[in-house]
Amino acid sequence: MGLDLQRAYGLLAGKPARQVVVAIIDSGVDIEHEDLKPVIWVNPGEIPGNGKDDEGNGYIDDVNGWSFIGGPGGDVDQDTQELTRELVRLEKIYAGLEEKQIPKKLREDFRYYQRISQRYEEKITENGSQYDIYRRFYSQMRFAMDTLKSVLGDSPIDEINVATIQSNNPNVLFSKSVVLGMLRTQPGASFEELFEGMREGFDYFRVQVDYGLNKSFDPRSLVGDNYGDKRERFYGNNSVKGPDAEHGTHVAGIIGAVRNNGIGIDGVADHVRLMVLRAVPNGDERDKDIANAILYAANNGAQIINMSFGKEFSPDKSIVDEAVTYASKKGVLFVHAAGNDARNIDVDPSFPSKKLKTGSAVPGWLEIGASSSEVNESLPADFSNYGKRAVDIFSPGVNIFSSIPGNRYKENSGTSMAAPVASGVAALLMSYFPEYSAAEIRDILLQSSRRFNGLKVVKPGTAEQVSMEELCATGGVINAYEAVRYAQNRKPLGRPR
Repeated sequence: MGLDLQRAYGLLAGKPARQVVVAIIDSGVDIEHEDLKPVIWVNPGEIPGNGKDDEGNGYIDDVNGWSFIGGPGGDVDQDTQELTRELVRLEKIYAGLEEKQIPKKLREDFRYYQRISQRYEEKITENGSQYDIYRRFYSQMRFAMDTLKSVLGDSPIDEINVATIQSNNPNVLFSKSVVLGMLRTQPGASFEELFEGMREGFDYFRVQVDYGLNKSFDPRSLVGDNYGDKRERFYGNNSVKGPDAEHGTHVAGIIGAVRNNGIGIDGVADHVRLMVLRAVPNGDERDKDIANAILYAANNGAQIINMSFGKEFSPDKSIVDEAVTYASKKGVLFVHAAGNDARNIDVDPSFPSKKLKTGSAVPGWLEIGASSSEVNESLPADFSNYGKRAVDIFSPGVNIFSSIPGNRYKENSGTSMAAPVASGVAALLMSYFPEYSAAEIRDILLQSSRRFNGLKVVKPGTAEQVSMEELCATGGVINAYEAVRYAQNRKPLGRPR
C-alpha cells in the first residue's frame, strides 16, 4: 500500500512544473552519488573553492549547503544524547542535594533534574544490558563465520552445507552449533543477513553506551564555536557529506533521486533540488545547530525542510521556535518524522515540534508517522510514534529502498523514511501547483489522505486494537494520486509564490 505515484504523474502529463528546493537537515549526504548528483542544490552566488563568501550570506564556499557540526577541528560523528547533556549540566547545580535544601523558586527545576536523573539511570541500565547481549552473540557469530569460512571455502554458509560438516575440532563444532541454531530459529534468512543484523544491533548499543550516554564525552571542540552563545550564527564548515552520510543519503534518495534515468531508484519528486544541511550527528542533535540550519534554509531559498530526526528533550526550544517562526513566515513547509519509539507523543513529546512554547502551532508543519505496506491490523509500523493531536498523517516507512553512499542502495525502515516520502509528495504538489501556499499544500495532503473507515489496527508498542483516527489527526495515509486530484479541483487561498 503506497502512494499511487505513477497514477499521480499520469494526471500531470504535459503540465508545466517549476523547480522546488528541499532542504535536508540530516547527518550529511553523498552529493556525488550517481542517482543524486544531478539534483543536488547549487548555491548560484558561490564560486567553489575560492575561500570567499561570494554572495555575502556569512558562509564561505557553501556551494551545496552547510555543516553546523563541523569546523576547523574536523567533523563531529558521534555525540551525546540531550538527556546526557542535561544531566551533566544539572548535576553541577543539584547533585547531592535534597528538595528541602532547594530555594522554592528553583524546586521545579530541581524536580526536572530528578526526572532527568531517573530517566538516565533507566536508559544506561537498559542500553548496557542490551549491549552485553549483542556483544556476546555478535562475538559468537563472527567467530563462527570466520571458522566455517576456513572449512567451507567459497561454499555458502547455509543449513545444508553446515549440517554436512564432520569434524572433531571443538571450534568447528561450536561454530556449527551456533550457525545451525540461528538458521533454524529464523527460517528463510541467510546467516549473512542474520550476522549483519546482529552487527548493526551491536554497533547501535555500543554507540549508545560509549558515546550517547557517556557523561565524559564531548566532541564540540571540533566545531570551534562559542557553544554558550546560542544565537551565534556563523560557524561550521562546508563538508556536507561528513563521516557517516548513510541516513541523509537514504532520505535524499527518497525525496528526489533522479527519475527515469535507468539508475538505482526513482525519487518521489521530479523537479527538486536538494539542499544539504548537516546538523544531526550519531547522537542527539543540538538545538543551536537545528535553529541555524532552519535559518540557513529559509534564507537561501528552501521551500520545504525535511527533518528526519528527533529527541526527548529540547532545553533551548525557544531558539528553534524562533527559527521555525521566521521560516514559516517566509512560506516554508516543515516535514518532521514523529519518531520510532512506539510512543504517544501527545503525552510524551518529540522535539522539534509544531507546538511552540507560546502555545500556538506552526501552520505549515506536517508531523509524520510510518505506515507499512499492509492494509490490515499491521498498517501502522510497529515502531512508529503516534498521537491523535501531535501526528498529522502516516506515510510509507517500512522497507523503503533508497540510495546510500558509494553508489549503493539499501532498504531502511523508520519515520525517517516516512517523512521524506511526504516531503517528496509535497514537493511534487509545489512543483505543479505553485499557486498554493505551504499551509495550503499541508491541507491538501491531509484532506486527500487515504482513510480506512472501520479498520482496526494494532496500536504501536501494545496489543490494543484501535482505529487509525486514534493514532493521528487525519486517520489517514498520504496518497499522491488523491493529492493531485484534490489540488486540481481546489481554489487557492494564498497568493502565488
